[in-house]
Amino acid sequence: MLVSFMDFSIEYLKLDQLRQLQSERLAKLVGYLEERSGFYRGKLNELGISSQDIRTIEDITKLPITYKQDLRDHYPFGLFTVPKNELQRIHCSSGTTGKPTVVGYTKEDVDLFSEVVARSLNAAGAKPGMQLHNAYGYGIFTGGLGLHYGAEKLGMSVLPISGGMTARQVDLILDFKPEVICCSPSYALTIADEFAKKGITAEEVSLQYAVLGSEPWTEIIRGHIEEKLGVHATNIYGLSEIIGPGVSMEDFEEKGGAYIWEDHFYPEILDPVTKQPVPFGEEGVLVITTLTKKAMPLLRYWTNDITSLYYDQNAKRTMVKMKPIVGRADDMLIVRGVNVYPSQIEDAFSYVEGVVPNYYLTPVEKEQMCVALDVDVEINDELVKARQLEINTDDYLNFVGSFGKNIENEIKKRVGITTKVRVHAQDSLPKCEGGKINRILKK
Repeated sequence: MLVSFMDFSIEYLKLDQLRQLQSERLAKLVGYLEERSGFYRGKLNELGISSQDIRTIEDITKLPITYKQDLRDHYPFGLFTVPKNELQRIHCSSGTTGKPTVVGYTKEDVDLFSEVVARSLNAAGAKPGMQLHNAYGYGIFTGGLGLHYGAEKLGMSVLPISGGMTARQVDLILDFKPEVICCSPSYALTIADEFAKKGITAEEVSLQYAVLGSEPWTEIIRGHIEEKLGVHATNIYGLSEIIGPGVSMEDFEEKGGAYIWEDHFYPEILDPVTKQPVPFGEEGVLVITTLTKKAMPLLRYWTNDITSLYYDQNAKRTMVKMKPIVGRADDMLIVRGVNVYPSQIEDAFSYVEGVVPNYYLTPVEKEQMCVALDVDVEINDELVKARQLEINTDDYLNFVGSFGKNIENEIKKRVGITTKVRVHAQDSLPKCEGGKINRILKK
């Protein structure tokens, strides 16, 4: 068996030692940016501060917030702090909503990326000598190569299959017998459904651990994946502007919240309107400072992801945890004055037996105001079969109508909005084929 020579002891560092390390790294970072970044030098001058004013990690609130628009305004390389000939890799976003955001990596940055992903895989249950079925997309997206390099650093072998061709993915899992899979949670559901179509049970699948990320997901999704694949499903979080996946990770035995590797990524939670820090434990926008990156460090990057931070008294590690992402600030719908995220609708499904969490939301607008949501969702075939209902008979239609009303009632009770639920047979709505999935549709 391969042996990993990684040292994970820093994950258990005493908090006072961690704060000292963060303080030293922040002071060094601001000095580095003051010297090498015209963008940040200008921002610091506007605020009337210099690197000499940053002595401890608590001084971070003196520093400017960085937004995605700043990256777009300085496209492609305006925020880089090293010349192009010192770069080892470049990634960027898809650019579907404007110019892509471009990120660069020195050799040290690639090593850092590999290190935090290896830490994350270890927390997820992976061990040296295991095989990773890597169904994240390869290319300019950070997921595929990020997980690939991190797995190799941990001492795993990697099948770089990327996304799509689901039937082939299932065949290779059966043939190669990997212990670990990584992909988006929606694609894990697609793979699980393909196994079910082939009549293959969870007990016949070699997978033990599923490392899932790139989109918000809830406990109902976790439950379906774990039941259908027979795995421990854990959430890996990251974004390309910070480094890619591996900013934070759930432990496979703890779940419910993800450790932030805060020796490299310092987190804050800010009020989405005032941009001021909220009391510890309260919900707001996650803001991250990259303490150790070389090619494109960022101060207080506004991720737009809504979450909160907390310390788990029963946790294995000493680092802070973040709760599951509620949603992105720009994914929020306002339905008759109520702030709604897709994950809240998804959570309401867990209170109705038989909901397959493959769904889509369509805002219903009237006089330029969102007044309701149409919800398209699937019903589990097994629930229908158990009641011996023939599709499209009166008994079936009555049952499905009642099923939809139950979902509407749970959403009303738990989210506080009016919805119209349309129930579809299992496997009839479009599925994820490997990338991120957009649950919100526009008429």
